[in-house]
Amino acid sequence: MGVTIETLVAGDGVNFPKKGDQVAIHYVGTLLDGKKFDSSRDRGVPFETQIGVGKVIRGWDEAVPQLSRGQKAILTCTPDYAYGARGFPPVIPANSTLIFEVELLKIN
Repeated sequence: MGVTIETLVAGDGVNFPKKGDQVAIHYVGTLLDGKKFDSSRDRGVPFETQIGVGKVIRGWDEAVPQLSRGQKAILTCTPDYAYGARGFPPVIPANSTLIFEVELLKIN
């Protein structure tokens, strides 16, 4: 269980976020059946958060520091690395594996 990373577009290979860094990410989140539950792209505004400090799901905290600036990837997060048994009602059912297409735009 955990998170897997499938690179779609390589990043710069040099600039990686570290624990506590502020990052800006575009993402589209879907369930395994393809149903979209959230998208920063649809809103037209990147999601900004501090990474590696528990402000986002564990899958993101562990995967995003492995991405370099500009990288586009698919993150597949098993339930224990997402919202687990509680889910995120009514949008994400309990014990859901989540798929995120992410693009790391900015660090700090």
